[in-house]
Amino acid sequence: MMKKLKSVILYECVTSFKYVWIFYAVVFAVVILISTVVGISTGGVELIGTNCLEVNSMVYVGILGVLGFKEDFKMLIQNGFTRKYIFIATFSLFAFISALLALVDTIAGQLLHRLLANGYDSLFGAAYGYGQPVIMNFVLLFLLYITICSVMYLGVLAVNRLGKRLSLVVGLALLLVLVLLVPVVFRYGFSESAREDVVSFLEQSAGFMPDGRISLINPVLAFILISGVFAAGSYLIIRRTELKV
Repeated sequence: MMKKLKSVILYECVTSFKYVWIFYAVVFAVVILISTVVGISTGGVELIGTNCLEVNSMVYVGILGVLGFKEDFKMLIQNGFTRKYIFIATFSLFAFISALLALVDTIAGQLLHRLLANGYDSLFGAAYGYGQPVIMNFVLLFLLYITICSVMYLGVLAVNRLGKRLSLVVGLALLLVLVLLVPVVFRYGFSESAREDVVSFLEQSAGFMPDGRISLINPVLAFILISGVFAAGSYLIIRRTELKV
């Protein structure tokens, strides 16, 4: 079974590899097209620029997390794989694609920041500046992307498990709680000192310390914890999952 697992992981990664480059070709083609139109319209390059292209990668991995279930699950179940090995194969694919996107985005972000005359800010650079180790740019992007995959994968597993109607009701309820209830409770249910403590905790979790230092280990640990929780939830659901057409 381990040999078959290695084969399916290799198959998943190789077949997904080419779509990454198609994705980047489309993204940079659109950027070049828009920049050309702006340059021609304004007669100069002063207004040409873009920032945080990593947002496109976030959308890509979100779609990957959603699409990484139905067809793959059906194919692997039919070929005798247990749900445990399907889970391992799926998250191996998520890790591979997340690492590849993080590597390309890190290199592109550093190069664009140095080469563009009017500047470019990557997601990492805009948040933490360019004085931080480049390796941490890669690590944080990798963890961010795999966290998004984990969240979306758990979501699509929950929809399959609960059914579309019940999932819609649960989704709307969660949305109302997050958009309406949480802000109201935070504003009126907490004392001012408690609100300050929550904000301080969130800032420190993102790496911004009270003394002005930046501690990148904090967001690393936060992303590992969040992705781990959602991955564990996905595993618990997939153990009892039946594919609903």
